Amino acid sequence: MKILLTGKNGQVGFELQRALAPLGEVVAVDHADCDLADAEAVSRLVRAVKPGVIVNPAAYTAVDKAESEPALAAAINAAAPGVFGEEAAHLGALVIHYSTDYVFAGTKTGPYTEDDPTDPQNVYGRTKRDGEDALRASGSEYLILRTSWVVGAHGGNFAKTMLRLAAERENLNVVADQFGAPTSAALLADVTAHLVRQYQQRRGEFPVGTYHLAAGGETNWCDYARYVVGRAIAAGRPLKATPEAIHAIATADYPTPARRPTNSRLDTTRFRTTFGLDLPPWQAGLDHILQQIL
Repeated sequence: MKILLTGKNGQVGFELQRALAPLGEVVAVDHADCDLADAEAVSRLVRAVKPGVIVNPAAYTAVDKAESEPALAAAINAAAPGVFGEEAAHLGALVIHYSTDYVFAGTKTGPYTEDDPTDPQNVYGRTKRDGEDALRASGSEYLILRTSWVVGAHGGNFAKTMLRLAAERENLNVVADQFGAPTSAALLADVTAHLVRQYQQRRGEFPVGTYHLAAGGETNWCDYARYVVGRAIAAGRPLKATPEAIHAIATADYPTPARRPTNSRLDTTRFRTTFGLDLPPWQAGLDHILQQIL
């Protein structure tokens, strides 16, 4: 089976190249190979590869920049998934597409389930929600995997930013009133490979649909930063800031162009029950990443 993988140089795409390799011929592309903002280029790519599975982690992820580039964000995040779906429908292929907690308003008290209504509060979230809708309407078989706070050993992310800032400054201020679960790119890739294997074995009976896929547990950005810095110091990394020097602030004290959800927690019960998988706590995935980058 051919597997078409987008975003091969992103956090998740990089890990997916490794995880998917044993399952078939992986055709991995990035922006240089295909501009996902060009719908005709997306169609040509799928028609040329003729995959049995399309795995699409590629996205416009510059959340604040999206506020000033809504058309580009919409082309990549909203239109491209629909094109992948339309082309997959012609081939009888499965599309695995990754979405985000940002499709929700973030005001719910508990974790969000797949049945909760979406209400994105920024351009990024709206375009990702629209991409979900376009894929669902395409007529293809699909898996939409909503995740949160992705972190990986490859590429830029919050953990690496905190390590850099802690090496430069003695004190840091980090938002403490937004809650979610840091989810490792490796976990997403390994679980995706498991799903592809199940799909290969259960064609016609595979439970397609929308699922929440995130690491177990929860934290806030400030405690997340303290955890990263504490682990780095314990590993011998010379840093100016200590965990105690990372100060909690409110979202209101750190204004950004794009509004962030306060509650990014995702209920993964449906995913775990359907596929019979346990999702490890966020600390486990983060520890593995830190071992690689420290």
